[in-house]
Amino acid sequence: MRHPVNVLTTRWSAACSGESAVMSGAGVWPLLAYLASAAAGPGRAELEDAVGVPACHAAQAAADVLNAMQAPAVRSAIGLWSARDLPLRPSWLAALPAGLRGELTGDPVVDGKALDAWAAERTGGLVPAMPIAVSKDTRLVPAVALAVATRWLRPFLEGVGEFPDGPWAGRELAVLYRRTAVLDRLRVAATPMGPLTMLRVMGTGGVDVHLVLGVRDEPGVVLPAAIRVLDDGAQFLPLEEGPGVSVAYVRATEPGDRLDVTVPRFAVSSTHDLLRLPEVFGLATVSDMSRGHFPGIGPEPLAVGQAAQAAVAVFSATGFESASVTAFEAVAGSAPPPEPYRIKRVQAVFGRPFGFLAVERRSGMVLTAGWVADPEPGAAMAGWRDAPGYLERELGQGTAAPPARLAGRGQA
Repeated sequence: MRHPVNVLTTRWSAACSGESAVMSGAGVWPLLAYLASAAAGPGRAELEDAVGVPACHAAQAAADVLNAMQAPAVRSAIGLWSARDLPLRPSWLAALPAGLRGELTGDPVVDGKALDAWAAERTGGLVPAMPIAVSKDTRLVPAVALAVATRWLRPFLEGVGEFPDGPWAGRELAVLYRRTAVLDRLRVAATPMGPLTMLRVMGTGGVDVHLVLGVRDEPGVVLPAAIRVLDDGAQFLPLEEGPGVSVAYVRATEPGDRLDVTVPRFAVSSTHDLLRLPEVFGLATVSDMSRGHFPGIGPEPLAVGQAAQAAVAVFSATGFESASVTAFEAVAGSAPPPEPYRIKRVQAVFGRPFGFLAVERRSGMVLTAGWVADPEPGAAMAGWRDAPGYLERELGQGTAAPPARLAGRGQA
């Protein structure tokens, strides 16, 4: 059975354009579930369809998802702010997990500062402000903050490099490089959109990041296909059939096959207006402000006036960080020695737009998904100096130069 959060993330990612983006379905899903539990009429049915569970069970399901997002590398928090004179049903409040319960003063400046401070604190400053703007008419603001911070079990080398071909050819980029003897970190899945190269980068605290490269540079195709592979499995193809993958047999000074990975370092940030995709999130009816939709919250008619998410993700030599805040507003080496061994060398080069998925290892829940269309320029690593042949000296012999020319001292 597919994780309901992953189903939502699949639908959302299918709507992505070709630009760099990052999103967290895991940050949206609990809010939608809590709203579903309190909704009535057509809006209840739409929200049920969006979250994939019956509304009568949605509040408990939301609590379970928030609990699952408490791995060592994951922090989540839910906040709820309401107007002083807004009556709320105790039964709905009791279904919410323990967290911050705040009061809206009606002063947009005061309330905005308080909400922004909460967002910054809960994400370690990665998301410095709420993605919505409160006004004097704001009656209720539920929000979820999600932060992921994992360190690679084995860090990358980093430097400045250029890819020889593809859309980034000729650009000096911040590039990461790593060698491993564990070839099964790289797999090529057979999918309806063609072969999909998937690299698993293992992190601490129960989180892995999967880098995914398809035959087409289309996030709306590649990301949903990758999530389905993680959820449902797939037939796996020989590595040489994967996009960006090459396989060769070379001489080396040490035995053992090798996997060489080259990937640009990236930092991606996005702000999403969820009401622009009401069919994905089940918000079409409940955003109709001509009437109320949430009798389970309280007697006052309420509708969704804003629904937005701010998200950021950073992939570096030492680890991965991502954070999101989702909020709704209810309104009303040297000379080579001899090379006696013949080994298999697999090279995986992420030298054109690709996707990434941060996954909670135990549950398989996708915490963060995104697309890299514009990686970091080499200027981001200012102060480094060219060092031709650095990787060959650092990594030892038995390998050709990596597909991207790297320069600068990296981290082993």
